[in-house]
This record gives sequence, structure tokens and C-alpha cells, in this order.
Amino acid sequence: MNYLEESSTLLNEEGGEIFLEEFKKELDTLKQELDDMELKILLSGKLDKNNAIITIHPGAGGTESQDWAQMLMRMYMRWAERHGFKVEIADLQPGDEAGIKGTTFTVTGAYTYGYLKGEAGIHRLVRISPFDANKRRHTSFSAVLVYPEIEDDIPVEIKEEDLKMDTFRASGAGGQHVNKVSSAVRITHIPSGIIVACQTERSQYRNREMAMRILKSRLYDMSVREREKRMDTIIGDKKGISWGNQIRSYVLQPYRLVKDHRTNSETGNVDAVLDGDIDIFIRGYLNSNLAVA
Repeated sequence: MNYLEESSTLLNEEGGEIFLEEFKKELDTLKQELDDMELKILLSGKLDKNNAIITIHPGAGGTESQDWAQMLMRMYMRWAERHGFKVEIADLQPGDEAGIKGTTFTVTGAYTYGYLKGEAGIHRLVRISPFDANKRRHTSFSAVLVYPEIEDDIPVEIKEEDLKMDTFRASGAGGQHVNKVSSAVRITHIPSGIIVACQTERSQYRNREMAMRILKSRLYDMSVREREKRMDTIIGDKKGISWGNQIRSYVLQPYRLVKDHRTNSETGNVDAVLDGDIDIFIRGYLNSNLAVA
């Protein structure tokens, strides 16, 4: 009782409002720390602690879907920035008019794969098209694939004779280096048919190194899926980038709502989500998996 009386007196004294404001800030900080601790408890998968490799493919629809793929790329990059994670683009194919035809990038930081693994799947956008002179509503789809970056201590056999490597000039910004040097690398793994490309616009050696890292992750993922006979064990299925297969819908018109169809997590703050505020969906996915387990 004495503690409560002293606290009440302190709040009523001069400067009490400042004390209350500081107390609220400390309480918010503590709540955030507890939330982060709870989230990490949910990240108990074997590879959850690894870095994440994200690949984004636009669905059918040309410029409309390519623009949506670029919006998703920005969303994940902003999410990474919010959490202090590093992003490194391995491959980026610009669209003909706008957006991108595809991209692969790594998100480096503790548990980034654990956080992002639930983002794998088809993402659907409904909006008034900025590319339609008649201002009609369009629906676009893009596929997001998420792989764990495989560490060196996990054995994945890659035979040199199974690889075909091509070099080409990197696209995008880069000035004279891009125009004069074929530093970009494309590696085809002949037995599996997997093709990876990297064009960081610096050196052919660095591009090959990163491409091999991505290839190793994809081959490991393929072996896991074959062993467990589940197509969605690690990355989900990119087939059928169309209606009815989406894991999440982003609706900007006729109302504003982002909803995850697996967990029923939703928010009306679409702008915040597209700016990288996707923790509500990450947490919803992890909690739903824990409930199933």
C-alpha cells in the first residue's frame, strides 16, 4: 500500500506527467522485448536460424503482375530494414515497361529464414490498375519462394561436370562496368534442371560464389522435399500462380484489406503492410503451426 501511495503522490507532484510518459515508454519497450522472446521460441525448426533466400516470380498478366512482383520485393526489403537485416540482390530482371520479371535476393540475419518461411506461396493483389487508361480493377498474382541458406557444414554434393556456366552482361545500373564486362553468371545444374543467376555487378568470381550458394540451398531443399514427399516442405509450390491458390490477398479496391487465408490474420492498414509491416502475418503463421504441432 505504501508503494502505491508513494507512486500516486509522485504522479500528482510537479513532473508527474513526465514520469508517467517515461513509464509508458519503458512498458512498451518491455512488451516488445517479451514479444520478440516469444517469437524466437516459435522458431524451433532445424534451419530457422539460417539466412533466407527469396525468389519472386510474377504470374501471367505482363506489366501488371511485374509491377506487383516489384511491390512485393520492396515490401520484404522494407521489412528487413525495419529489423536491421541485410539484403543482397543476387539476380534482378527488370520488366519491359515497369516492375520486374523476377528477382532473387538474400536476407541475412539471425532467424531470417524462420521469420520468412511462411511467406512462401502465391500473393494476390486487387487494385485499380495504374496502367489501365480506363481505370478498371485488376487482379494480379506473384509467387514467392523462400529457401534457407545452407551452411558449409551441411553436405550437398555438386559435381563440376554436372554444371554449365554462362556469363553475360549484368542488367540495370552499373555504368561502364555493366556495358563492358560480362561479369554476371548463370549456372545450370544439368541433372535437376535448376537454373540460378547472379549479377551483383562487381566480379565474376563473386557472382559465381553467390550463385553456387543459392544452387546448394535449392538442391538441399529438393532433397528434403523428395525425402519427405511433400512439395511444400520448405518453399511451397510456385505452380498455378493464379486465382484460388493464393495464401494472402492484398485488396486496395473496392475496400482496403490484407488477409492471410491460412491463418485469417488481417489488417486494414494496407499501406503499412506494403511498406514492410508484415509481422502480424509472420506471427500468425508461426502461431498456427505451433497450434497444429
